[in-house]
Amino acid sequence: MKILYVSQYYPPEMGAPAARVAELSRHWAQAGHEVTVLTGFPNHPTGVVPPEYRRKFRHLVVREDAGGGVNVVRTWLLPLPNRKTHQRIMNYSSFCLSSASTGLFAERPDVVIASSPQLLVGLSGWWLARCKRSRFVFEVRDLWPESLAAVGKGSPESLFHRGLARLAGFLYRNADHIVVVAPALKDYLTEHWHVPPKKISVVENGVETDLFSPKTNGDIRTELGAEGKFIVSYIGTIGNAHGLQTLVDTAEKLQSSASEVLFLMVGEGAEKQQLESLVRSRGLTNLRFVDQQARERIPAYICASDACLVLLKRNEIFKTVIPSKMLEFMSCARPVILGVDGQARKILEEAQAGVCIQPENSSELALAVSRLAGDAQLRETLGRNGRRHILQHFSRRRTADTYLDVLNVLLGREKQRAAAA
Repeated sequence: MKILYVSQYYPPEMGAPAARVAELSRHWAQAGHEVTVLTGFPNHPTGVVPPEYRRKFRHLVVREDAGGGVNVVRTWLLPLPNRKTHQRIMNYSSFCLSSASTGLFAERPDVVIASSPQLLVGLSGWWLARCKRSRFVFEVRDLWPESLAAVGKGSPESLFHRGLARLAGFLYRNADHIVVVAPALKDYLTEHWHVPPKKISVVENGVETDLFSPKTNGDIRTELGAEGKFIVSYIGTIGNAHGLQTLVDTAEKLQSSASEVLFLMVGEGAEKQQLESLVRSRGLTNLRFVDQQARERIPAYICASDACLVLLKRNEIFKTVIPSKMLEFMSCARPVILGVDGQARKILEEAQAGVCIQPENSSELALAVSRLAGDAQLRETLGRNGRRHILQHFSRRRTADTYLDVLNVLLGREKQRAAAA
């Protein structure tokens, strides 16, 4: 089949949305399907286009061969940092308009998949599917505008939020099918948006288990001068949704009582500068910031860690979330300290792969760190359990095949696929 995958985020940008699109596309292309990714020029989250893309950026639209049979079309957008609301709106809107026009020149696909966040990508995907007379799949990774309200980005009663809610409702109604990444998201859309259950399929996030695999890595520890330290890492977007002041508070609690513990915060995001200032003002020496790393380097940082953190703010909407970083940590056989309730906690407890704490509770986080630091056998057991659970349930190849089944059913090709098998 011919697939047009519309996503604002794509490597070399970091984060779960970019990785999901790139890895699923590669698996589909390897299975013999024609896959085109329509995306923007890399700039997230700093708003800076990398040097190797600046000349291409002046051409407005460029085509790339991503390898493995995936065609990538990069289209112009306003590169702006992911900090202030008006900057995000301009960045999102520019990609929506640019992709909606550039995509018209693409060969007619059988199906258009538009991946949210952000919602305007969905609008672009709907427009292209309608113009191309293709089926439209709306991929929902985060609930908008609900997630914005959960992190304090404006009032749910504001004109901005009401406008986003109308757009979300429009996309839910007009999509031929909706794909969500967690069962709780399906329940939420069914209950709160009255989307028919048969219109929604769950295709959970997956992990490239060959890339994210357990291995000993002393190079990172040497680079950091952290030999002999108990390293606890937060690796990912440093954004408002994650409540990372909890990590700063925990570092302050443990600085004198557990001098062997070193916290790492690896990545970029809107809250990084503020957190760096907070760490300096408190005189903390046991929490270090590491700049964003290429995706190929992330497993090395995970494997250099003794435990890894997955944190979100305390909010009902985050109970629907399964953070992809949790799955990557488990795949690398590292114990997870999870400050998220709901679906993510259910998975971690089922796998017996980590320690769960209440979101935004620095005292519980400090106790969890101390517990793992003092019990090497527990760390090994939790890590081994996590790796096994990922191999059984969350490999990217498995989720790519599940997604293809959804698309084949949508296109009425399930019988054809079964016959070919």
